[in-house]
Amino acid sequence: MARDDNRGGNRRNQRDEAPEFADRLVAINRVSKTVKGGKRFGFAALVVVGDQKGRVGFGKGKAKEVPEAIRKATEQAKRQMIRVQLREGRTLHHDMSGRHGAGKVIMRTAPEGTGIIAGGPMRAVFEMLGVKDVVSKSIGSQNPYNMIRATMDGLKKEQSPRSVAQRRGKKVADILPKRDDAADTSTQTAEEA
Repeated sequence: MARDDNRGGNRRNQRDEAPEFADRLVAINRVSKTVKGGKRFGFAALVVVGDQKGRVGFGKGKAKEVPEAIRKATEQAKRQMIRVQLREGRTLHHDMSGRHGAGKVIMRTAPEGTGIIAGGPMRAVFEMLGVKDVVSKSIGSQNPYNMIRATMDGLKKEQSPRSVAQRRGKKVADILPKRDDAADTSTQTAEEA
């Protein structure tokens, strides 16, 4: 008996040691169902969860009470997390676009100090992901569900130089543009002037 209790306790401790996630409530809707006696009201919540170190997920939950809907959405978001490689831990590796239904989004890398230029639901995704510099634009549907799904679709397409190099069987230095050549040409033009 004591042995079983220890096993359960160990499992509980392992869950507590898991990385702590931040969550952001994006939207909450009051939904109604018409029944014989009238209407029954409930709530639908949309939540984005992330560790702010490259992992993010979203979930939706429905319940009779708001806190229960948020709890369900948060649990679903934690189950559906994806990992995104970030350049220098602050921005995306390359420009990309995502799409879901009528929702279309464009995401671009940005120099340091730009900040998060994104609207509503997209901003929540980037903040939970841990991106510090990004420029993005939503084209099409303003529905928060579709905007978040389109953003996640775009983020799934991102590829780091390391993964591309590995797939091609090359070194990372062979794939990235050489920065020394660009620096040499800029100093030469400065000297000539």
